Amino acid sequence: MWARRKISVVESQPGQWCGTAIILVTVMSACAFLLSDSALPLLALANLPMLIQGSRLGSLKGILVVFALQLLMTSLFYLLLYGWQSLPQAALVVFRLLLALIPGWWLSARFAPEQLGSSLARVLPSKWAFVLAATLSLLPHIQREAMEIYRLQCLRGAPITKRALRNPKNWLELGPCLLFPLLIELMKLSRQQALAAKSRHFGTHPKPTHWQAPEDL
Repeated sequence: MWARRKISVVESQPGQWCGTAIILVTVMSACAFLLSDSALPLLALANLPMLIQGSRLGSLKGILVVFALQLLMTSLFYLLLYGWQSLPQAALVVFRLLLALIPGWWLSARFAPEQLGSSLARVLPSKWAFVLAATLSLLPHIQREAMEIYRLQCLRGAPITKRALRNPKNWLELGPCLLFPLLIELMKLSRQQALAAKSRHFGTHPKPTHWQAPEDL
């Protein structure tokens, strides 16, 4: 994403679209937590084009799995703490989280990491721009890793298959069988990214240049 060779900055239309998309995604994700409950259907309708285009560019199954797992875990916590009457509130919380996740998921599928990094570096320090661009680019990888870990755990005999999860007693198995291994994998990946950035001397120059794909030149 970061090139050592000096490249002239060209204000291209894809870069302008990327900057506008970042602002739009930030506003929509914030609205998922700030809007009232009655306004959430309108926000969901606004997220629908992103969901459709994102499903064409990437995998929709991953985000559905994340939503299902989050719904199961949140419902379980609310059930244990507040009882059955709190389940609608748990579903509402997960729905807000989903509305906050969809814009970022669409952004990572629609724009390349180098476009995100270049646009973010215009308003943020280079290190923060790198961290945010790398985080957004990890979203598709998280989906793939979660599905791979899930398949391997099911082959191992873990009670987290669709049929096994019909029993609420098996919901607690999602933590040690899926969420914890995924967290460990993400920690390993973040360490590898940090090592790769350090080996390329990232951070030694206050204004690093950015790789530009041929279609953006």
